Amino acid sequence: MNRPTARDVAELAGVSRAAVSFVFSGRAAGNLAAGTQQRIRSAAEQLGYRPDEVARSLRRQRSAVIGLLSDEIATSPFAGRMVLGAMEAAREQGHQVLLLESRLDPAAEAEAVAELRARGVDGIVYAAMSMRRTAVPEGIDPARVVLANCLPAKTGTYAAVVADERAGGRAAVDVLIEEGHREIAMLGGEPENIAARDRAAGFRDGMRAAGIAVREDRLV
Repeated sequence: MNRPTARDVAELAGVSRAAVSFVFSGRAAGNLAAGTQQRIRSAAEQLGYRPDEVARSLRRQRSAVIGLLSDEIATSPFAGRMVLGAMEAAREQGHQVLLLESRLDPAAEAEAVAELRARGVDGIVYAAMSMRRTAVPEGIDPARVVLANCLPAKTGTYAAVVADERAGGRAAVDVLIEEGHREIAMLGGEPENIAARDRAAGFRDGMRAAGIAVREDRLV
């Protein structure tokens, strides 16, 4: 059985092929009545019609695909929600996510970047499992990449989305103080770790706001 075409949908719905194109390219609003749009969608569903995404991408010079390149997120049991969130956000905008992982291997990372460029993805999310400054791989256009949970080695070169670790450290202290605790210590990780350093700053903020002396020997 031949794959149904836009012409088949148009004939079943009693409209022109242009009308079908309007509906499946997101240009129906203001051009077609709501009833006509519904008739076209119903005809497409009845026929099992799906637009040719490759052809659509070539016409609009966009792939509707976002590349997500990570170090260890995809295989980590603790970071799946980051990937899920990216997929949900992309789907809401009519995009899909192509996930690649380097496992901290520079060669694998270079191959992943080459693959994403070859596929013509609309943009790239470069994500890290642990908060840190990182050298973004060569070949990535700064205008088409967003860093997630990491910062560029050179400030001001890339857009980045990171957690407010300082606010998190402050919030943790506030909870303990509200419960009546005064002798509070913090196990925060190595001081060179950006996230640990910011959480420690938040810890100090909360302690000082409550009038409690900060003992540096209790920040481990």
